[in-house]
Amino acid sequence: MSNVFKGKVALVTGGSRGLGAAIAEAFADRGADIAISYAASAEKAEAVVEKLGSRGVRAIAIKSDQADLASAGPLIDSVIAEFGKLDILVNNAGIAIQGHLVDDPNLDEAKYNRQWQVNVLGTIANTRAAARRLTDGGRIIFIGSRLGTNVPFQGVADYAGTKTALVGYAKGIARDLGPRNITVNVVQPGIMPTDMAAEVAGELPDRDAILDLHPIRRIATLEEVAETVCFLAGPSAGYITGEALSVAGGVAI
Repeated sequence: MSNVFKGKVALVTGGSRGLGAAIAEAFADRGADIAISYAASAEKAEAVVEKLGSRGVRAIAIKSDQADLASAGPLIDSVIAEFGKLDILVNNAGIAIQGHLVDDPNLDEAKYNRQWQVNVLGTIANTRAAARRLTDGGRIIFIGSRLGTNVPFQGVADYAGTKTALVGYAKGIARDLGPRNITVNVVQPGIMPTDMAAEVAGELPDRDAILDLHPIRRIATLEEVAETVCFLAGPSAGYITGEALSVAGGVAI
């Protein structure tokens, strides 16, 4: 695989598992030095760092709880202190609280409000902290969800809302950072084989009903989504900005 990202530094938030780890590995395979953030599992994060290091790149894991907005500045400071710069920010970290209708008396408002804190305000805090220090010509990529622009079933209003908010925010900062040749885009995966998807599986329609919505009747692989992120971060995508690109098997057509 080519070293298209040789000499680049990428930060992947929530990089200790699932899609975040797959994205970090895809960048490392292309020569980038990698920082990942994690909220809780130091053991998993260090295992990812070891795997990245085996690819011949530098890698670190930084504990940073995205629910704590004050953690954003120290996170970016740690990346700059270790690598001297930041070229690519992948805002991957997030949580999924789903399954309750908006008028459900059993809806746990504290849990749903925390989802907005993590998925939106925490992501914005990281982006603001990084934007001032990102190299000119850099990349910011948000991991959204196809639910951010298409909602085919009930019980996901708040989660979908958090991902829709990221689309609008990304378009706005694409305008702000365009003069520095920094591109800003959103990748919107469909359902993937992640721990987060497994945690909410019982709260959504059954697997067959969901697959029936997809012309390509399967879920996405982590590698397919990670490849899309790498494309948007690479030199071939220098004229793509402010876009929301779905990797979702045609679920909305």
